Amino acid sequence: MNVGNPNEFTILECAEHVIKVTGSKSKISYEPLPQDDPRQRRPDITKARQLLGWEPKIQLEAGLKMSLDYFEKAVAEEVPTRK
Repeated sequence: MNVGNPNEFTILECAEHVIKVTGSKSKISYEPLPQDDPRQRRPDITKARQLLGWEPKIQLEAGLKMSLDYFEKAVAEEVPTRK
């Protein structure tokens, strides 16, 4: 069952959001698309809505921020402290 997000956005938009949320100074580079690259990535979540009553509730930028917070905490917990 596809439980993706039907709100379509480009990879460029996603990269821009990641840079904004992380405060990164990274620069975006442009490369040729692979020959078999799909032009549309918008999933059909009809089945998830009908059978599970599920649909996404968190917008991209908020989800990225939540992910960043989670990974920052996870990495901090894994780094051994010096005594």
